[in-house]
Amino acid sequence: MTTENVQELCQKARQALATGDAQTARQCYFQALAQKPDSADIHYGLGTTCFLLHDLNGAAYHFNHTITLDPNRYGALINLGAVYNQMGKPDEALAILRQAIKLDPKRAEIYYNMGLAYRSKGQAELAIQAYRESIHLNPQMKDTHFNLANLLQDLGRLPQALVHYKEALKLDPQFQAAQVGVQQVEALLHPEHPVQVVKQGAQAKANPAVDMTQPIDPRFEGPALQALHRTTIVSENCCREFSQVMQEELEPAIKELSSTLLYSNATASDLEDRINRFEKAMNRTKALQRAWQQAMQKVAELNEQLMQPLSSTKLKALKQG
Repeated sequence: MTTENVQELCQKARQALATGDAQTARQCYFQALAQKPDSADIHYGLGTTCFLLHDLNGAAYHFNHTITLDPNRYGALINLGAVYNQMGKPDEALAILRQAIKLDPKRAEIYYNMGLAYRSKGQAELAIQAYRESIHLNPQMKDTHFNLANLLQDLGRLPQALVHYKEALKLDPQFQAAQVGVQQVEALLHPEHPVQVVKQGAQAKANPAVDMTQPIDPRFEGPALQALHRTTIVSENCCREFSQVMQEELEPAIKELSSTLLYSNATASDLEDRINRFEKAMNRTKALQRAWQQAMQKVAELNEQLMQPLSSTKLKALKQG
């Protein structure tokens, strides 16, 4: 049996990836690596394949070898930083991304991944600074606006968050996760809390039991009912958008990455771009999950507010009515 050469094995690996057969691709790359262990291209292909197989340790190993063999391959540095972020190793991600900055300080993707790492470390202000530098270098990166908006929302900086959600929508009017973000922040900025809710505070402490048979009178609870309606819509949209992002963004991102690997003339930048798209799609699913959880918490709070017993002032007004 004739032994296949390295070029043939790498081509078979790319074809296998294009058909979604990452296991076969990894086997072909390993066979090629046995013949040419010092090939940065083969290690890079293995790093990408391991990433698709959710083998983050393998991806990190081969991207590291790529960098050892080709220290100037900034695409491998950026990808390795993204892998470390997903592995929950933000310190390692930051260290490798700083190396990438030395090679090309004008790559917005570097600062985007640094923002993810700083956020993972709980260093919100540094994350904000990194995201803003990414936006400064490339204002057209809608995902940077989106992730910055998520962070600002978590910090309670709702007006700033709204600005960046809207910037993301300007860049992509069909950006569904950003639409959800706008709806949620606007609902939080305009809850329309009625004065009567504040007056009921003392009574609620004295009588915390919720009366599930208590009628809701729209003359007093109208604003709260409107807020509940808006928040329920946000919650429903989150569920719907989650399904759509899985189908319309995450799955296509995987297919695009596989297709890129099919062509031998694909550059490291092309592969890096496809990997970043995959990661961003994953981040969107997490953001939608977080938005749904916050919306459900708001629904619970409004429901509890509405089901509290009527105050004596309200009861008197009802009798007079």
